[in-house]
Amino acid sequence: MSRSTNLVIKLASGVEAPERLAQAFSVATTALASGISVSFWLTGEASWLALPGRAQEFNLEHAPSIADSIGVILAAGTLTLCTQCAMRRDIKEEDLISGIRIAGAATYVEEIMREATQALIY
Repeated sequence: MSRSTNLVIKLASGVEAPERLAQAFSVATTALASGISVSFWLTGEASWLALPGRAQEFNLEHAPSIADSIGVILAAGTLTLCTQCAMRRDIKEEDLISGIRIAGAATYVEEIMREATQALIY
């Protein structure tokens, strides 16, 4: 079995599912630290985390800071907000944390179909 060198994570849950949210970010930062390329997608209620200050509001005991994790992903990977999710929440590109991009399903499909890629959905 070949080892994946690319990881695409889609997070659809927000603060209403704190352990799922924290786990997705923990897996992403661990993969980056292991030398794996990471593309992290914020969809659904996780979309709100693309806005400045929102991640700082989240706190889960024994979980790393989500704000710090966003910084790690932006520094070493890609962080994307779903186009339709942004539109449904009236989030514009100028509202986002610097470095987060907005992209749609075609880009997501392109990423998950790359060779040596593993996709995870939380």
